[in-house]
Formats: sequence, C-alpha cells, structure tokens
Amino acid sequence: MALYSVITGSGSYLPTHIVTNEAFHGTTFLDKDGSGFPKSSEEIVERFEQITTIKERRYVTDDLLCSDIATIAAKAAIADAGINVEDIHHIIVAHNWGDIKSDNNRSDQVPTIASRVKHNLGIENPDCIPYDLPFGCPGWVQGLIHANYFLRAGDGTCALVIGAETLSRVVDPHDRDKMLYADGAGAVILQARESDSPVGIVTYKTRSDTKDHAYLLWQQKSFNPDMPDDELYLKMNGHTLYKYALGHVPEVVKHTIDQAGIGLGDISKVLIHQANAKMDEAILQRLFKLYHSKDVPAQLMPLTVGWLGNSSVATVPTLYDLIMKGQLEGQHMSPGDWIIIASVGAGMNINSIVYKMP
Repeated sequence: MALYSVITGSGSYLPTHIVTNEAFHGTTFLDKDGSGFPKSSEEIVERFEQITTIKERRYVTDDLLCSDIATIAAKAAIADAGINVEDIHHIIVAHNWGDIKSDNNRSDQVPTIASRVKHNLGIENPDCIPYDLPFGCPGWVQGLIHANYFLRAGDGTCALVIGAETLSRVVDPHDRDKMLYADGAGAVILQARESDSPVGIVTYKTRSDTKDHAYLLWQQKSFNPDMPDDELYLKMNGHTLYKYALGHVPEVVKHTIDQAGIGLGDISKVLIHQANAKMDEAILQRLFKLYHSKDVPAQLMPLTVGWLGNSSVATVPTLYDLIMKGQLEGQHMSPGDWIIIASVGAGMNINSIVYKMP
C-alpha cells in the first residue's frame, strides 16, 4: 500500500458581472510609448477576438474581494467533499495581488489571504496552517504539488487548495491586453488515501526560467502618461511569452506522462491554464508532435477562455469544477481516467501533474 493525494471535492465562484467585447468599443487604447493606434477601437477589439477567441469575461462586483470569492469557492469544495472544516490541516491560497478594493488598486496581503479564508470559515484548529502561494498563473497547480508533499509525508490528511484572483483591478484601462483578464476562484479538497495502485496525483514536474524570462509579465505605470505614476498595472510581453510556452510546456507535460509509465493515448483530458485558446491548441499540437502523432482527439482539451477569459490561478480549478459538476457540455471525467493538469505563467514558471481519477 502506498499513500496518494486525491481530490475529494471541488467548488468555484464565477463572478456575476459579464463583460462582453462590445464593452470595449470606444476605449482609448494606447501603445507602450503612449501613442494611439491607427485602427479604431472596434477594429482592435475584433482582431483581439480573432486571436484569442475571447468573447466575454467575468468581473467581480464592487463589494467583493479576492478573499471573499476564495471563501465562496472553498465552502463549495468543503460541502462537495462532505468534510468538517476542523479536519483541514493545510489551506493554500494561490493568488498574485491579494485583496484589492474596487476604488484603490493597492495590494492588501496582511494578514495573508489564506489566513482570511481560515477566519471566514470559522476554523479554530491551531494545527490548520494557512499560507499564500504567489507563483504566477501556475500557482494553483503548484499548490496541489505542495499539498501533495505534505500529505504523502504524513503532515496531516486533508488540504484545501484555492486559486483566486481579481485581475480586473490591476489592468491598465488603456492597454489592449486588459481584454484578456478576468476574475474568479476555484478550490479543491485534497485528501491522503492509501492504495495498492496509483491514484490521484501520480507524477508532477515544475520548471522555472528566470534568467531570460523573469520579466515577460511585470507591473508598471499606465501607457497613458496623464495617469498617476504611483499606480502600477499588469503588463505582458505576449509575443515572447507565446514562444516560451510553445517551446517548453509540451516538454514538461511529456516528462510527467513518461514518468507515470503511460502513453499519450491513455490521457482522457488535458486541463491547462487558459490565456489564449489558440496558444493552448498550439501547445497541444506540439505535445502530440513530440509523440510523433498528429491525431488530436476532439474534446481532449476543454476550453472556457472564450466566455470566462483568463482568471490566472482560478482558470484550472474552475475548469475542473465545471466538468465535475456537469456544467460543460460534452465533457466528463470518470474513475480511472488519466488527466493532465498543467499551467504556465509569470516567473516564467511551468508545471504539470498526471492525475488518475479515483
């Protein structure tokens, strides 16, 4: 018998405010030097949709913070798992900006978001340890890897792993990239389980390339020189990031598949971070090419980016929960299925998990 970590419950929060691409018509988009573009905002928005497939995204309402939506997703996961909150030994919250109010884009992370979630859940157990994990978009997947280490080492039997972000509050109102970003939260309960055969998290790998790629995502002042210099916004070198992801994500995923002793044909689902549908499709095609195959099965990689946008650490756990709750048409995961859980983002960081459905 060996000890494995399995997901026993999931939950998510999709913000109620839906923002369509038409909402950006009339926006004054500026280039990085502060100059305007020759094309109209309508043309820019249309081209953006063609490249990314994003038609709409979700923003939190003014009354909600990152810790609030993290708590909502956590409660749903706890209810789904049917556990007592006092039995949770670890709370790991992946995020990158903490709590940001609707009228102030300063980051608030003291106490930690995980501590706030523990407080919101009313957990008294002093042996339940909450901490935050800022790791770019791969933060939630890395949280699973961290929790797996704890559980398999015998440090507790239950972990709550959350990904939550309110990116709508850190985007430059004059940057075209702002149309990529969205808000949301997803959570899972991970529990230790003894098994004679592999189940749950089977293999994993993380890669980090900071020497040349640390600043493909960063923060700086607005492209609009008239805006305050002390307000910082999320920025991205999208072209170089695309090349980096296409060059390295397939290698990391292949490593975990090979390490698990299975073949590409054994994989039932690829749950990958979603910033750009065309980039994800290119990554999947490159992965198949590494196995000398061109036949990518339909429905292998479910996508939500077209209607949920890029919610950073929340994209993968939200995707997992929607499938498990039967809310994505034509998508399901069954016991015995082999699943890839992967992400890429700021750092630059990449991670991948081979997960066998219990």
